[in-house]
Parts: sequence; structure tokens; C-alpha cells
Amino acid sequence: MYCKEISVKNFRNIKECRVEFSDGVNILVGANAQGKTNLLEAIFYPSVGRSFRGAHTPEMILFGEKEAEIKVDFRDSKRYQNIKVTLYRDKQRKIEKNGVKMDRLSEVVGAFRAVLFCPEHLSMIKNGPSERRTYMDMAISRLYPTYISSLQKYAYILKQRNSLIKTAYADRRTFDMTVELWSSQLAEEAARISEMRLKYIRRASSHIAECFKEMTGEKENPTVIYDGSSRQPEEEYLDRKKTEKRYFELLMSSHDREISAGATLFGIHKDDLDIAINGKSARIYGSQGQQRSLALAMKLAEGEICREEFGDYPIFLLDDVFSELDETRRDYLIHKIIGKQVIITSCEPEALSKITDVKRIKVENGRYE
Repeated sequence: MYCKEISVKNFRNIKECRVEFSDGVNILVGANAQGKTNLLEAIFYPSVGRSFRGAHTPEMILFGEKEAEIKVDFRDSKRYQNIKVTLYRDKQRKIEKNGVKMDRLSEVVGAFRAVLFCPEHLSMIKNGPSERRTYMDMAISRLYPTYISSLQKYAYILKQRNSLIKTAYADRRTFDMTVELWSSQLAEEAARISEMRLKYIRRASSHIAECFKEMTGEKENPTVIYDGSSRQPEEEYLDRKKTEKRYFELLMSSHDREISAGATLFGIHKDDLDIAINGKSARIYGSQGQQRSLALAMKLAEGEICREEFGDYPIFLLDDVFSELDETRRDYLIHKIIGKQVIITSCEPEALSKITDVKRIKVENGRYE
């Protein structure tokens, strides 16, 4: 898969632009705060239907404008396609694929596949569980768009259940009457999501280990294990009914604790990944170099699984990561991206001097030449 061109209007600091890309390595070169990352954000948005910066819609629309527009023209292994996203300040966004309006996000996610790697991901191992959950969610959504629907449904149910918990002090009777309903629905969605997360991590773990060993000369053995919040044996997550029953029991047996905490204490919103090197926690005992190697391997694994699933690699978006890597990891990343479409941002193009046959795009104040 490769992105042929992107057209953008009123997005971040981009008034209007149309940028064509080569099907190899493309480098966006410019000083800080000129719009390099903004363009990557625009490219990535149609891939998963959200900003990788966690931005809300009004934050992405150019100041003083009412709407923004992103259109990507791309080719997969079969044909040329396009996705157009229109963002509005005061109403729901509109998404079109090949000129047809899509009513649900799951209808478009997965058609245009992009894997993003940015400096924040280098801290994925040592930072909190939320970053590792986001890693799983974005990777799985790209493969199975129905996963997005499950996440959205889970988030809605969790919000309702948490609201119920917060009112329990004043109205315990209503809480006791309705908590079983919300707990049952939450357990059902948690079981579905847990199963998909486990399957993905099992699939990704071999790719992660292979990339890590290549970077370190095969001296160390990393493992990545799904750490589900229901604390049941890993194999049981593949039995959806058993997992649903387990979550329901936990949710129904912890009411006093949850009321004291003011929130739901069990569910996939508490999941994590157990990442180790030679059996020891990478978060606690891993060096910064080891942690960065693991984070890089986890992102590269996303691309390998996309290739297995769809027959071609996704587009790789690298946001100023070369300046954050040492020479060994930089050389390894260069080796891995050759032969794939890559769009790189850099303030220091000399850090990319070992990459040949590239298209350089100068970026200045939201303009791309």
C-alpha cells in the first residue's frame, strides 16, 4: 500500500496544500513548529479515525475556520481508492470512501493502513499501562474494524456504570436495582475485547522477539504477554463465555470498594502488557536502550502483521524518531524501511544521510514544496 497524495484544508496551521509522495522514502524537512507533524497527523487520521496526539476536533481546525478537510488518495494491492474526512466545529464529522458517505467509523478504518512511530512511543515500555492499551487498540482496529465498535460500546457502558457508582451514596436502592444490568453488559464486551487483545499479542510477540534479537545480536530473549485485568489463566481468555462469567463475578462482588473509589475497578480499561527480557521486567530492569529497542520492535511488528493479513505493508509514518535513536537502532530502522513507503519528519536531515533515493519535501509555515 502507498499514499499517492494528500490534500488538506484548514487543518492545524495548514491553510491549504496538496502533497504528492513517492512510493519509497519521503522526508519532510523543516524547522520546529512549521507543520511537519501536522501533516503526519492529517495522513494518520483517516487510518484510525482519531488524532495520534489525542486532540479534540476543534483543536485540529485552523483558528477562525468552521471546518477542516483531509483527503488521501492511495493504492492497496488491488486498486486506487480515496478517503475524505470533513471535520466541523459544531457538528459530527463526515467520512467518505470513494465518494460514498460512511455512517460508521468501522466501515472505513482498515481500508487505509498507516503505522505511526513517534518519540512518545519510545517511552511505551516504562510509562503507564494506558499507552500499552492504546498500542493494542490502534493495532487491532487496523486489522479488525469491528473491534472499534466493541471499544465504543464498552466505553459507553463503562461511563454509565461509573455514573451509577457515583450516585450510590445518595441512592443506594437504585444502584442495587440496576448495577447487575450494567455489569452484565460490561462483562460481555470485556470478554470480546480481551479475546481479541490476547490473539493479537500472541501473534505480535514472535515478530517483536525477532526484531529485538536482530537489533541486539540475538543475545537477549524478550517476551510480551497479555496481562488481562480479570487475572485468569491466559488460555481462558479464548473462552469468551468463561471470561464473561469471570468479569461479571468480579463486578458484582466489589460494590463497596467501587463505591469508595467512585469508579469501576475491573474491566479491560485496566489491562496491561507484561513485557520482559530474559524473564525480568523490562519496565523495571531494562536499560533505556533495551526499552527503546522493544518499543521500536513493537511498532515494526504492526507492519509485519498488516502484511500477513492484507498482502502488503502499511505506510510507515516516522515523526522525528531518528534523532532520538542511537546509531545502531537508527541503522536497523533504515534497514527495515527500505522497500516500503515511509514518510519521515526531521529537523536534522543529516541524521538520515544513509538513506538514498529519497524525496525531500521542504516544510515552512504550513507550506510543502
